[in-house]
Amino acid sequence: MDLVVLVDNQDRQTGVMEKMEAHRQGLLHRAFSVHVTRGDGKILLQQRAFSKYHSGGLWTNACCSHPAPDESTPAAAVRRLMQEMGISTQQSDLSYLGSLLYRAELDHGLTEHEFDHIFGLKFEGDPVPDPEEADAFRWVDRAAMLQEMTENPERFTAWFRMLVDRGLV
Repeated sequence: MDLVVLVDNQDRQTGVMEKMEAHRQGLLHRAFSVHVTRGDGKILLQQRAFSKYHSGGLWTNACCSHPAPDESTPAAAVRRLMQEMGISTQQSDLSYLGSLLYRAELDHGLTEHEFDHIFGLKFEGDPVPDPEEADAFRWVDRAAMLQEMTENPERFTAWFRMLVDRGLV
């Protein structure tokens, strides 16, 4: 059973709950997003697997998930980067870009209500995505990504659009 850490609006832990139940109830919980770029400035996007429990097939940042209870958020980011995208890194390679508290109504009657910690990572090479996590990936110019997000916002996850709008990506 996947558990998430419930938090208040200052990111102080208030409890633990099964992940799907937290999303059904729309309860605030801790999360993270990792923004990956390479030396030429291109941004790594993943297309969420169509089989995901929400937002399947949408484009988003390289990696996003939830730390387990008693797991640090940077450690969870390193763990999930490897699981989702096959990117091996260390906590010391991550840069903290900020946080975002948001709420978004999603498909399948779920609500994403997260205190999202944003990390950056410089990475050269191509990821090797787990097909259960991501159907595809691509490297994009920021300008082209912004144009696509303006013309077709429905192709991107709600949280990724918010991260971009607030200058956290």
